[in-house]
Amino acid sequence: MTTRPLIFLDVDGTVIPLRARVVPGVPAEPDGGNPLLERIDPADGPRLRALPGDLVWATTWMEEANAVISPRLGLPELPVVEWPDEGPVDGLHWKTAFLVRWAAGRPFVWLDDEVTDADQRWVTAHHPGRALLRRVHPFNGLVDADFAAVRAWIMINR
Repeated sequence: MTTRPLIFLDVDGTVIPLRARVVPGVPAEPDGGNPLLERIDPADGPRLRALPGDLVWATTWMEEANAVISPRLGLPELPVVEWPDEGPVDGLHWKTAFLVRWAAGRPFVWLDDEVTDADQRWVTAHHPGRALLRRVHPFNGLVDADFAAVRAWIMINR
């Protein structure tokens, strides 16, 4: 049996795009809470659940992602990466080295708007398992091409 990959999921710029978008069925006016939450597309929830991997919040929202974001996406409570107080490895995104340690050799996908080629090179050199670092365009958030790339990578790497 093959181990399902982890799917590390960022929020800001990934689930919540930086540019406002029209989401059918979601009111254009904020409900008095965080006005950025209206940018979440509820259709992303079923698309995330359909990916053949184990979803994990990898965001500074931490547990608040389960309280605020998961219900809007129709997701169950997900594991949450607890960030350490240590600093980043020079030249890398501050999450990179810690996500590799958290994965503990398990294959993973990392969906984030801030990953770079330097992060990919470092992961390739330091992670014994397979990994896909997918940079999501921060203005658009998750789009069809992101879901298709993740599905294809998982299927090819089974």
